[in-house]
Amino acid sequence: MSAMTLSTPLTAEVLPAGVDGFLVRFSLTPDPVAMTAARRFAARLEAGAPEGLSEIAAALVSVLVRFDATLADRSELKTRLETMARETVQGPLELPEPARRWTIPVAFGAEQGPQLAEVAAALGISEEAAVRQICEADLRVLTIGFAPGQPYIGLMPEAWNLPRMAQLNPSVPAGALVVAVRQFVLFGAASATGWQQVGRAAFRTFVPEREPPMPLLGGDAIRFAPAAWDEIADLAEDGDRMGGARLEVLR
Repeated sequence: MSAMTLSTPLTAEVLPAGVDGFLVRFSLTPDPVAMTAARRFAARLEAGAPEGLSEIAAALVSVLVRFDATLADRSELKTRLETMARETVQGPLELPEPARRWTIPVAFGAEQGPQLAEVAAALGISEEAAVRQICEADLRVLTIGFAPGQPYIGLMPEAWNLPRMAQLNPSVPAGALVVAVRQFVLFGAASATGWQQVGRAAFRTFVPEREPPMPLLGGDAIRFAPAAWDEIADLAEDGDRMGGARLEVLR
């Protein structure tokens, strides 16, 4: 995905988050403009944090800020955050070019993607077309969370704004690629989920003894490459647990 200017108007809210925190929120739903604003706001805080800040945690469209009440006045800090948030959303926001791009092999459909047919039916397209759209999409690691190294990857086109399942799937395997609300999650370990499994990779997002243990970073570009399950199974035997994933450094 090349650098582009995003012009959707944004407003920012600074909301209380307990006695020692604020949540600076740029949207209620995943949106590329709001995600860019959240990353920019977090970067500004990290580059020049007001006195007393103890934690800065960026999520998809918001930033959680914690502070030490013995070092910072709550009211003054809120005013400062509101000013910084307004400055962040003024004018066009540029979505920067990614610094790195990963290509990750995935086996789609059949036993490795048992709900691909349901996803394709919901989209009104064939399974082959669904896989093609996934693999042609310019995706980013939106954030890392919920479990060590676990990426939320997106965004797919609006047609892919699929709801979570009504019933929880009690367990998908390590490497499962699941989809909902225009995003993918690539599980590093077996997990319950309300998202639909469309494929499976040999790539492991978290391996404590590997260096680095969590190779994906927020903002990384992601491309999924279709592969046969036999190939994925062979890649799973590699000691580094990278599953055939390739990394390009772009800048």
